[in-house]
Amino acid sequence: MNLWPGSYRRRSGRASSRDPTGSIEQVASGRGQEALTQPTVRTRLATTAIVVANAVRVALCLALIGLAAGLPADAQQTRRNRNPPGLRDVPTGQPVVRSFASDETVYADISTRTVPVTSSFSGTEIVVFGAVDHNRQKSAEAGIYDVAIMVEGAPASIVSRRKSQIGGIWLNTEAVTFDAVPSFYALVSTRPLADFASNELLQENDIGFAHLRMIPRQSPANWLTAAEIEPFRDAILRIKTRERLYLQNGFGASFIAPNLFRASIVLPANAPVGLFDTRVFLFREGRLLSQYSVRLNLQREGFERLTYAFANGQPLLYGVTTVATALLLGLAASALVRRAGS
Repeated sequence: MNLWPGSYRRRSGRASSRDPTGSIEQVASGRGQEALTQPTVRTRLATTAIVVANAVRVALCLALIGLAAGLPADAQQTRRNRNPPGLRDVPTGQPVVRSFASDETVYADISTRTVPVTSSFSGTEIVVFGAVDHNRQKSAEAGIYDVAIMVEGAPASIVSRRKSQIGGIWLNTEAVTFDAVPSFYALVSTRPLADFASNELLQENDIGFAHLRMIPRQSPANWLTAAEIEPFRDAILRIKTRERLYLQNGFGASFIAPNLFRASIVLPANAPVGLFDTRVFLFREGRLLSQYSVRLNLQREGFERLTYAFANGQPLLYGVTTVATALLLGLAASALVRRAGS
């Protein structure tokens, strides 16, 4: 059966002949020209069914290839079911307040503690707001206090690789594995960190890109110095920043009243699903006065949640089901085409 437009003819008992070029079959009748028109509705439906079935096949194959391939070679990430740092022993959703020998105490919350992720999820913006108890400021512009707000995703292991040209071909020649790397990291503050806190205090609390927790996994046989590890660490920061999974804004938080502050943080569409540790730090004159912690949960909802649970809980059965579904759709489309052509 020829599926090219304009090549369809009506079946009849009239004799037919082929033109001298042998390229078009014509009906030897005055009504033959009417047959060389647009395809019928049934044929259009059959062609559409074939296209849809092929698209479904390609999508399923790409999904299976993506699951098998994993992450890119320059930053392969192995996710682990760990609790976010800072709230390991705290039940989900329960805030934690810490004060350090000071009367001032910070309290905060987020606009939503649960963000649903569906097929139409394109990112969202969360608002972190809070108040300072026993406040000493007379106005929002007094500048006595500084606030730093940090949002961290669940930690995971990441492999950072270095490529070198060998014989005209770029190959992975060196690699360093980092443990406990946050899958997402956002930091906003009222001023740049260096203006109100020392490096020792920032490093102690993992505040800022320069003090981000990244533990290199090394062995005595392949030991690297801190200077040799730094390029691999910078590569992870660069890739995560380009993917909008790491962000830092020195003027992203502000006081809107003498004791009230707020900040907005964008979670991109590719933000990892799971628990996020949100921590708020209150500083005054270079001292950390108080800290507040609360959890944010980014979780799948609806059909996507069922599919994800099925694919991870029963991977073999999921693979068999997807292949069988593609075969059934192909057989159905083939049967529809045969029926349309008869």
